[in-house]
Amino acid sequence: MSACIVLFSGGLDSTTALYWARKSYDRLELLTFDYGQRHRVEIEMARRTASRLGLNPFVLPVDLSAVGASALTDPSIPVPELDALPADGPLPTTTYVPFRNGIFLALAAAWAEAREIRDIVCGFNILDSPDYPDTKPEFVRAMERAVRLGTKVGTRGQALRILAPFIRMKKSDIIRLGLGLGADYSTSVSCYRGNEIPCGRCPACLLRQRAWEEAGRPDPLLARLKKEGKR
Repeated sequence: MSACIVLFSGGLDSTTALYWARKSYDRLELLTFDYGQRHRVEIEMARRTASRLGLNPFVLPVDLSAVGASALTDPSIPVPELDALPADGPLPTTTYVPFRNGIFLALAAAWAEAREIRDIVCGFNILDSPDYPDTKPEFVRAMERAVRLGTKVGTRGQALRILAPFIRMKKSDIIRLGLGLGADYSTSVSCYRGNEIPCGRCPACLLRQRAWEEAGRPDPLLARLKKEGKR
């Protein structure tokens, strides 16, 4: 029986990764990290998304608020606000959490080795976050080499794999792929401010809005919130 671990935050990309893995593997284990993030509503929303597939994410606590240096984990650092996405030039990077994805992948590798699972699936995407060093293809390849060298199964030739199938895809194309797989995005959240209702001005909200516009589809999250009288 094929099995994998999905790094599942509950956002657009990881929700697509969940449905992609569901089609590709017989058994899934979902890891969701409670890392002291401002937007912890994503944990409950991740549970709701997974429950529709009969799955229950394991929430692994790893408090990165002590590290600081990010608007996502340090409340003294404001979440950036934008009137629109910049036509050219970088997005604000105060939402970068130092080495977050490296920490997540290291913990996922330990989890995988303990459960004799070889594949780790993640929804990393470089096109929407080019200034985040821990979403780049070379970073993923380097982490894969590291976990192969640093795990018992790796030294025995039973290599762990880190799969990032959307890493070079536009977010709108990731959405289209997910819709083709039957993905339900109505409980996926992206906003960095920590509310189920998107603020509409943080970089994550603006990237999400643009992606749905490019995909030519209404955002199912907004449709659900309207139906429930929340916006």
